[in-house]
Amino acid sequence: MLVDSFTSPAMWGNLPPLPKQRPLLMVGHGTKDTDGRQAFLDFVAAYQELDTSRPVIPCFLELTAPLIPEGVERCVAEGFTDITVLPVLLFAARHTKFDVTNELDRLKQRYPFLQFHYGRHFGNTPLILDLWRDRLAQIDPAETIKKENTVLLIVGRGSSDPDANSDVYKFSRLLWEGSNYRTVETCFIGITHPRLEEGFERARLYQPQRIIVLPHFLFTGALVKKINRISAQQQAQYPATEIINLPEIGFTPELMSILREREIESQLGQTQMNCEMCKFRLAAVSPTVSHHHHAHEHHHDHPHAHEHPPEDPYADLEQYHQKIWQVP
Repeated sequence: MLVDSFTSPAMWGNLPPLPKQRPLLMVGHGTKDTDGRQAFLDFVAAYQELDTSRPVIPCFLELTAPLIPEGVERCVAEGFTDITVLPVLLFAARHTKFDVTNELDRLKQRYPFLQFHYGRHFGNTPLILDLWRDRLAQIDPAETIKKENTVLLIVGRGSSDPDANSDVYKFSRLLWEGSNYRTVETCFIGITHPRLEEGFERARLYQPQRIIVLPHFLFTGALVKKINRISAQQQAQYPATEIINLPEIGFTPELMSILREREIESQLGQTQMNCEMCKFRLAAVSPTVSHHHHAHEHHHDHPHAHEHPPEDPYADLEQYHQKIWQVP
């Protein structure tokens, strides 16, 4: 069973006005999957269509073009000096905290007249939780299989950042709390454990009649397709338990609303991130690296890596970024 994840732009309604007419650089993860790449580009185009008062420019972190420097070069070519940058990512892991800001630091050196205003990722928000609750409610309104006989299986991308992985578990708990489903299991499709196969194994320990697989991804791509393939294999191997795969989040009014909120707070200088458990912050406040860097409240209006202490750990940006990432 699939839930339609596309909603016509005409149904998205009015978004609150922007305080500034500043170009927006939307940064996607990047994928070699053609469908995944196009889904992101279509999403950016739809967001632009809602408000044509400033350019909305798509770019990717890796794997496919256009990359961040190409997006910035387009802004420079059009005469802009202030740029809002939003990571179109669910959770704050290495990409959000480190890779985007690393690239912005390099571009700041190339174009010292630029000001980057870096916004927040999506995170665990009430709108996204409500979106998934609505989709779950559509699966079986008559409850031919009771919720107490159903296990939710939440699948995240997986990260080397424990803080980001813990946010996936938090999302799972928030979604399950008060839902009356038998239980919720959380797993990942890559990088960390437990992996999806182990998630299914854990879910079956409860002997459910149904397992609902929820891929907590923004758009389709190679990993979402892999989740679908593994789920189909599990269904064939264990036919007594029904497996339902929900689609990724896709185009929704909720995402558009959150994007607008992130864009506005970035324009107003109100971007805040929860950094307390981040390993990058812990590294930055250690005795050897005392300057708080790496993208938290990372507006690039700076005083940040350009007001150097006597012994400047940022003189060689590449060396600094490589060093801090190695901190466990």
